[in-house]
Amino acid sequence: MTGFPQFNQPKIRVGVLGATGAVGQRFVQMLQDHPWFELSVLCASQRNAGKRYADACNWLLRGDMPPHLRDWTLQEMAPGIDCELVFSALPSEPARVIEAALAAAGYVVCSNASAYRYEPDVPLLIPEVNPEHVGLIERQKSERGWQGFITTNPNCSTTHLVSALHPLHEAFGVEKVFVVTMQAASGAGYPGVPSMDIIDNVIPFIGSEEEKMERREPQKLLGKFDGQAVQMADFVVSAHCNRVPVRNGHLAAVSVEFAQQATLEDVRRAWDEYDPLPQRMGLPSAPQPAIVYREEADRPQPRMDRLAGSIPGMATVVGRLRSDPLLDVKFLSLGHNTIRGAAGASLLNAEFLVSQGFLGGERISVEKKFQEANTVLAASH
Repeated sequence: MTGFPQFNQPKIRVGVLGATGAVGQRFVQMLQDHPWFELSVLCASQRNAGKRYADACNWLLRGDMPPHLRDWTLQEMAPGIDCELVFSALPSEPARVIEAALAAAGYVVCSNASAYRYEPDVPLLIPEVNPEHVGLIERQKSERGWQGFITTNPNCSTTHLVSALHPLHEAFGVEKVFVVTMQAASGAGYPGVPSMDIIDNVIPFIGSEEEKMERREPQKLLGKFDGQAVQMADFVVSAHCNRVPVRNGHLAAVSVEFAQQATLEDVRRAWDEYDPLPQRMGLPSAPQPAIVYREEADRPQPRMDRLAGSIPGMATVVGRLRSDPLLDVKFLSLGHNTIRGAAGASLLNAEFLVSQGFLGGERISVEKKFQEANTVLAASH
């Protein structure tokens, strides 16, 4: 389905926590002219609160800082800010305190931070993969006594790995994954890795990255929600994570063993026919299709393919599918790490929350709007 639903109600007011950093800037960029959300507040650390955004922020993204935001005054990250929803681009340690305070006070927090990803009552969400995990929200609010709640998105490398695996896991059952990542320098934030370390080099260590990919995030994301908790998926991941001298785009070489026999044609069909819920609902940031397959023998490549898809930077790109002599199949996956791997992931999570009635008061769900539209269309014929 093309296009996306428009609402007659006023846009939802949103804020960005950590608006001066690289991911915070990406949130600011992606929220410009959003059909459902209106940026109403920019927040920063106590050191920068009270300053003009233009004075406190070293703009790092392509193009200029949005002119109308230059004179905005940065606010403190505390209850009382003028919004309903906050996007968090905070480091893990401050996120644990600040996000909880805002959720307790009634704000919806869509977080890119790792502070709450592994909590059993907090959704770790990719809407294409595990939309039913939003069922944890009521448990979270009840057990913690919060008026609002927190949802999180995964690590940037995990996001595209799991996005590529999901249709294969649903069709054939994933049992073993071996993955070698080649992760862009921007994944380390700004200024990140010193140039004398990364130029003409590959750094074969990224702190805690392999642990996240091996034992924490994929199993929760592909786990089943039983109405109260997520039952972790039962498969093993072996990961080697490397930092490479690429600006944006995480490339991964992936080998997979399945529980059921699958040919290369079966795997390709699973990707080609993949039509997850956000795409069917036409959410504004949901790429069409969710997975882009490159036929060329030497693709995907970060410089060529990191912005592939209908929503630049939001799709997962796969290619080089072939048989694996140790496991079953192997392929390459690629995704933009600061768009879908960070800010864009939280943005799509927020859109999905709106569609499910967690934001926006009496807003009718997007799925129901489509049902109504289809009913009208059918009646007209």
